[in-house]
Amino acid sequence: MSSEIHRPVLCREVVRLLSMAPTGTIIDGTVGLGGHAEALLEASESLHLFGIDRDEAALALAEERLARFGERVRLVHGDYCDMAGLLALTNPGSTASEERVSGVLLDVGVSSLQLDDPERGFSFRKDGPLDMRMDPSAGRPASAWIEAAPETEIAEVLKRDGEERYARRIARAIVRARERGPIETTSALREIIHRAVPRDYFAQSIDPATRTFQAIRIAVNRELDNLRDGLDAGFDLLSAGGILVVVSFHSLEDRIVKQFLREKAAACICPPDLPECVCDKKIEVEILTRRPITPTPEEMAENPRARSAKLRGGRKVI
Repeated sequence: MSSEIHRPVLCREVVRLLSMAPTGTIIDGTVGLGGHAEALLEASESLHLFGIDRDEAALALAEERLARFGERVRLVHGDYCDMAGLLALTNPGSTASEERVSGVLLDVGVSSLQLDDPERGFSFRKDGPLDMRMDPSAGRPASAWIEAAPETEIAEVLKRDGEERYARRIARAIVRARERGPIETTSALREIIHRAVPRDYFAQSIDPATRTFQAIRIAVNRELDNLRDGLDAGFDLLSAGGILVVVSFHSLEDRIVKQFLREKAAACICPPDLPECVCDKKIEVEILTRRPITPTPEEMAENPRARSAKLRGGRKVI
């Protein structure tokens, strides 16, 4: 498979940070098409990689891409929230805690493979079934969620996960439209959104449907909850000195990662009005990125989808 199929975002920065990890296994919780994994394996001949992905189509392509690394690679279909159990399943006779995990990488969000396939229903730019599931074998498609969710829930999701200013208007329009028949295609949903928002909304730099599609995708895949759970799972598996690296593409995701690292790096979590510390909290992380690393202008020119990426990382100290 040609590497041109997939351009991993912030690849050099990911490799640089994870090269600081001690010897052991790197868990790529969102292996996707294997771009970051390939670069990591090329950078160190002693590295072993355990890759997880919810998307079996992506996993099959990653397996082809990484085949030349032989037994240094293990790939499994699943959710990175379950990485401890998945790791143990691929290493019979041992538990996940018995395998030295030196690094964890999460590259969260939707992949180019998913966006570019109209049948997956992630993008409004091409007509297709309104699915949006990262794992088509599990859960319910976006069309089913739209059909069942109350108007208040739809509005809340659009506001919270999409930061959509016209969340209530769009939610009301969706509910009225579904009374006339199921909303089953990406083009049908996009048309509903376009009709619901004021004309001056079209003057912005992004399509008026962008935030709504993003929010529904996040809700269907439980992406923010998964990220919180995945950060906990990955950190628990890391050995002392291990490196956690997260690449996110949404302000809400970046906020979750930033808060997670700050809490782990804090020496005290007592309420500020207490005269002295009583929590006995210990510093668990050394933050390696005081500010998020973002793509260079050159990378954004070569790969426009990288423009919103932010990378944060930390080293586990205990």
